[in-house]
Amino acid sequence: MPQFDISRRSLIGGALATAGVVHVPGAFAATAHPPLKRPAKPIVIGHRGAPALRPEHTLASYAKAIADGADFIEPDLVSTKDGVLIARHENNIAETTDVSARPAFAARKATKVIDGETITGWFTEDFTLAEIKSLRAKERLGPLRPESHGYDGQFQIVTLEEIADFTAAEAAARGRTIGLIPEIKHSTYFAGIGLPLEQRLLDRIAASTYLQTAPLIIQSFEVSNLKWLRERLAGQKNVQLMQLTVPAPVRPADLAAKGSGPTYDEMHTPRGLADMAAYADWISPYNLALLPRDKDGALSATPTPLMDNAHAAGLLVCSWTFRPENHFLPANLRNGEGDGARNPQGSMAEIRAYLAVGLDAFFTDDPAIGRAAVDG
Repeated sequence: MPQFDISRRSLIGGALATAGVVHVPGAFAATAHPPLKRPAKPIVIGHRGAPALRPEHTLASYAKAIADGADFIEPDLVSTKDGVLIARHENNIAETTDVSARPAFAARKATKVIDGETITGWFTEDFTLAEIKSLRAKERLGPLRPESHGYDGQFQIVTLEEIADFTAAEAAARGRTIGLIPEIKHSTYFAGIGLPLEQRLLDRIAASTYLQTAPLIIQSFEVSNLKWLRERLAGQKNVQLMQLTVPAPVRPADLAAKGSGPTYDEMHTPRGLADMAAYADWISPYNLALLPRDKDGALSATPTPLMDNAHAAGLLVCSWTFRPENHFLPANLRNGEGDGARNPQGSMAEIRAYLAVGLDAFFTDDPAIGRAAVDG
C-alpha cells in the first residue's frame, strides 16, 4: 500500500445484541450528540465485506465478513444513471467488474474529472441498474489476493436495498444484530450531475425496517453532506455520523469546490476536532495518522496526539484499513514469505498495536483476523 490513498484509495484514496435490538455496547447514545461512551469492545468493521477473501462489495464478501465475526459491514454507495444506490468503492468500475470485457459497453468508456482527479474508465452514472446487473464483480487486487481472485465473475453488483435485506436475514439467522456503515462516495460530484446521494440514502433508510433499527453509521470524506444529514437524522437514535480524514494539507472535495474551509490537517487539530464534534460522532483517519511508521517502514511505538485529542473532543475513533498481506504491513511485522503473501499473525500484531493506544473501531479486509485481535 502506498503511504496512503485518499478516498481510501484515490482521495490521495464487541459482540452485538440479539437481532432487532439496537446496541453496540456503550456506543449508541439516546440523544443527538453529547459526548458518546466508548464501546465496551473495539468494533470490527468488514471493510467492503471481506475483500481479502471474496470480491469486494458482493453478498459473498459481506456473508464472509459476517461469518467471520464482523460487527458491521461497509457498503460504499454510488449511483446508477437511474438513481439507484449500489455498492462500489468508486463510480469507476473498470477495476472491480468485467465491464471492459463487454463489447456492448465499449463505447461507454470515458474520461472524467472526479473530485479534481482525471480518471478514465466506465462509470456507474452512465449505466442503468439493469445494465449494472448484467455485469459481474471481480477482485481489484487480482493475483495479490488469489482466493478472492478465484471468485471473479461469479457475483453480481448489489443495491443498498439488497444489502439491507441480506443483512437483516443474516442477523435473524445468527441471533445478533449486524450494523451497517455506508460511505457516501463523491458526494459533490454526484450532486453536480443531478444525482445527489444523501436524500436517496434517507429514502432507503425510511423504507427499511432493518435500517430503521439496526446500528447505522454514515461516513464521508466530505463535510457538508454530514452536516446536512445531522439536521435530518438528529432524532434517529440508531444512526451516527463518521468523518473520514487523511493526514494531508488538502481540503475535502466539497470544501475545495467552495474554495474555503479547513484542510484535513487542520481538522486534526484540537480546534478542528471540536468543530467536527458539533456534527459528527466519529472521526476515522488513515491508520498512519494515529500510529505512524518510521523511516524504515517499521511501526512506531509512539502515537500521534490525534487519538487523545479526538477523545477529548468527545469523538469516537475508528481507523482504516488493516490488510493481511505482507505488502501492506509495517516492515517489522512482515514475514519472509514474500511481498504478496498472507500474514495473519503480522496483521493481528498490527491491529493490536493500534488497539493498545485506544482505538474504538477499525476497518479490516479480513474480519476473522480483526475478531481474533479483539477477542484473543
